[in-house]
Amino acid sequence: MADPTGIVAAAAVAVGGSAKDKSNADVLATARARLDMAVSALSESREDEIDDLKFYAGSPDNHWQWPADVLATRGAVQGQTINARPCLTINKLPQHVRQVTNDQRQNRPGAKVIPVDDNADVEVADIFNGMIRHIEYLSDADVAYDTACENQVSYGEGYLRLLTEYCDDNTFDQDIKIGRIRNSFSVYMDPMIQDPTGADAKYCFITEDLTRAEYERQYPDAAPITTLQSLGVGDQSISNWLNEDTIRIADYYYIDYDRATLNLYPGNITAFEGSPEDKQLKAIYGKPKRSRESDRQKVKYCKINGYEILEQRDWAGRYIPVIRIVGNEFEVDGRLYVSGLVRNAKDAQRMYNYWVSQEAEMLALAPKAPFIGYGGQFEGYEDKWKTANTTNWPYLEVNPDVTDGQGAVLPLPARAQPPMASSGLLQAKAGASEDIKSTTGQYNASLGMGSNERSGRAILARQREGDVGTYHYGDNLARGVRHVARQLVDLIPKIYDTQRIARIIGEDGETKMVKINPDQEQPVNKIVDERGIVMEKIYNPGVGKYDVVATTGPGYATKRQEALEAMAQLLQGNPQLWAVAGDLFVKNMDWPGAQEMAKRFAKTIDPKLMSDGDDNPELQMAQQQMQAMGQEMEQMHQMIQNVGKSIEMQDMERKDFEAQVKLYEAETKRIAAVQAGMSEQQIQDIAMGVVAAAMESQSMMNQMPEMREESMPMEMTPQPEMMPPQGMPQ
Repeated sequence: MADPTGIVAAAAVAVGGSAKDKSNADVLATARARLDMAVSALSESREDEIDDLKFYAGSPDNHWQWPADVLATRGAVQGQTINARPCLTINKLPQHVRQVTNDQRQNRPGAKVIPVDDNADVEVADIFNGMIRHIEYLSDADVAYDTACENQVSYGEGYLRLLTEYCDDNTFDQDIKIGRIRNSFSVYMDPMIQDPTGADAKYCFITEDLTRAEYERQYPDAAPITTLQSLGVGDQSISNWLNEDTIRIADYYYIDYDRATLNLYPGNITAFEGSPEDKQLKAIYGKPKRSRESDRQKVKYCKINGYEILEQRDWAGRYIPVIRIVGNEFEVDGRLYVSGLVRNAKDAQRMYNYWVSQEAEMLALAPKAPFIGYGGQFEGYEDKWKTANTTNWPYLEVNPDVTDGQGAVLPLPARAQPPMASSGLLQAKAGASEDIKSTTGQYNASLGMGSNERSGRAILARQREGDVGTYHYGDNLARGVRHVARQLVDLIPKIYDTQRIARIIGEDGETKMVKINPDQEQPVNKIVDERGIVMEKIYNPGVGKYDVVATTGPGYATKRQEALEAMAQLLQGNPQLWAVAGDLFVKNMDWPGAQEMAKRFAKTIDPKLMSDGDDNPELQMAQQQMQAMGQEMEQMHQMIQNVGKSIEMQDMERKDFEAQVKLYEAETKRIAAVQAGMSEQQIQDIAMGVVAAAMESQSMMNQMPEMREESMPMEMTPQPEMMPPQGMPQ
């Protein structure tokens, strides 16, 4: 709306700047208030989380597993460290954490896209799956997943994010990336969320501290640091963003709402009031059937320093692109607490360190085992006996002492029994070790230790018990990966909004290129040639609705090894299966040349068994060629049948003609026999009859001239004058 009088602009200036400045000021004020609320809500839990992280990273060099007050009393006595008591750190927790995180690396959670409505297509769902795998490959998403899982298990929560960036410097095409967040404490998500992945979050901050020089380099047009430091009363909330050496900036995502009226038209067609679609529908159907108010949510993004907006734009997706991976979650007295595997094992680990240190101290302070002998036995040999523990003397001598009064020689000197650790101390140490296992839910079988199980089934059952104790960590990670895939399904049609060639990756790691056309109306457009063979397919991921289900299991390499072992057993018991699936067995092998051998092996298998669907253009072409050959063979068979019938007819006609010729010959001979007794009139009548019969025979001979020439040589052709007259008696 225009402002010709300038009243609106003047009012905006009066309250702190232009209308845009006023809007930015509201955004910044809300952002500061939200960050303060998130810091306050999460501060108590995060103090415990930081302590868990330090405890988990404890080592003999940092003594983070020892309480500060205990460490102070054991490190020195009256300023002297010579009599300090040992403070040993035997950190057993990383082994328990790795049991969970490395299991996730071996059985990575995944996601599978499935069609939901009638407009969706199974082939497009497979394209989504391939594009998601390509995005994960392009982003090194395994690093982001592993980092989030490590943070989740060790101290309670991990995060990862989605980003978009241009493919290269000279294009407007964008790629989607899955980003790693190494420091989970830099993320402040809406503490009022109910979804463990943060899918319902209304806002989220990802903070970063920059040095003053780096801040001025990246944002030369931003407000000077002196301006930020001169904020007065009422701007105390900015204190979270500044200190003497660094300036905090944050990626700030928040949900904004646009209230509008949604209209319903016949055919279950909907459109928002005032939109071009709504105007067209009103022109067709008139008044809508139903209407309701709808809050359309949009995700906004801006980079802020607490006082100024440095960057600002809309996010294409419908979710805040930060995904939360949580371990254990509790709400106590309205405050949120999270923890990981380390939290409940800390006291048991402290006790283990204490008893190990006590054992070392006891053995170190106990007197060394000396040699015990009678007085006078060592006289003259004191130097050798004093150095017997440090020098390998070939022999040691003693003086015989016979002072027992009876003249008997006393026994030689003997070493006293060495000091032994207390049995109670050893039991306490073993108990602390067992407490670590019970608090983490992992026992001997889960840690690879031997037990009384002997069969493989019993060992797997015991290991499964340990997996059940920590299963919720993997399940929460699978939920996070599923939410990542759901966001990617929402983002892909919006980011890949131009015609392009996209690369997809199959489950077996093979790559191929597909064409994307967001302007076509159908999800899959099949381009066929004049013979009906599908030559190309073009996809539109924006047509139809799709959802995601989580899958958890071994990676493709592990599955291939398991498949190879299973197929080896199957082929060993059924050698005839080599002619059916031998190429698949060779294909799963890892030695060089296996793939080439599998391709050659496949050529020896019946093509019918190799067909994997009707969508293969080569297969369709082969099938059509086979059909055409079948039709040609049918036509040839019909022609052969017709030729056979024609030969049979000709043979019958030839036999009839030969019979007539024989009849003519017999008649001629008879006429010759009676010619002498015939009158002139009788001979003339016979000639006329022969001419009429010849004319009738000529008509039949015209239909098969070849047969006439073969069957009637010139010397056997009857002459008219030789034919018997009609009515001549036989």
